Amino acid sequence: MIINQQTLQGIYVNFKTIFNQQLENTKTFWEQVATRVPSTTKSNDYKWLGALPTLREWIGERQVKNLSAFSYEVVNKPFEATVAVDRDDIEDDNIGVYKPIIQQLASAAKQHPDELVFTLLKEGFSRKCFDKKSFFNDSHKIGKTTYSNIQTGSGAAWFLLDTTKPVKPLIMQFRRQPEFVALDRPTDSNVFLRKEFLYGVDYRGNAGYGFWMQAFGSKATLDETNFKAARKAMESIKNEHGVPLRITPNLMVVGPSNRDAAETLLHSREINGSTNVLYKAVDLLVVPYLD
Repeated sequence: MIINQQTLQGIYVNFKTIFNQQLENTKTFWEQVATRVPSTTKSNDYKWLGALPTLREWIGERQVKNLSAFSYEVVNKPFEATVAVDRDDIEDDNIGVYKPIIQQLASAAKQHPDELVFTLLKEGFSRKCFDKKSFFNDSHKIGKTTYSNIQTGSGAAWFLLDTTKPVKPLIMQFRRQPEFVALDRPTDSNVFLRKEFLYGVDYRGNAGYGFWMQAFGSKATLDETNFKAARKAMESIKNEHGVPLRITPNLMVVGPSNRDAAETLLHSREINGSTNVLYKAVDLLVVPYLD
């Protein structure tokens, strides 16, 4: 094959088509637990998380919540992956061998937010959210009341979430969507020095925490007693006026090491010969980033 700009443009179009098709077909998990938020600047400040809207009887003037006490910034980060196509493979018309690599580029880009979101969830026992406390903590406050959304223990972490609200427990922020790019001119230095044409993907974004009220993290044994305690703790959360926030856990998230325990707890009609009262109590999501 003669290498000229027309040939290289055809290869680029072919690779981009393969990339976009794989991007469209790749499945992800993060949308189940995180809200997609567009970003137009270097970072987003989510101080509004400190003002969960609830209604009260209008007596006197409106009561305006002061957001100055809260500041929670999610800074966009750049991410990339790049592969090289040997000039000899183009000359020898051997481009077909690169199709799986281009597909993998697309899959990696589409699934990378999974890694960001669920790693953040796993690290919620130590990383801080909008109230300057760790996302999972036993001293969160609403008004003068203290709440806990954590169970301590030494096991693999499991999580109970309420994803039914307009804002989910986590945030996935996008400054720029994944884009297929190339450095593929014959005069590029990478071609001259290494006889390589470069193709890759990049995007900008980051994950952050939403409302801690909608998440409960546990490292205790995954059993009926601890599940019920976690659910009760979430359902008991009230606003500063004593009105229930109507937190309704609907999803359990676990890693592979907790899969068997979670499936027994949620998918078995009977346990040890007795009716399982937690059968299908919530949906189950198993992700590989939590172990």
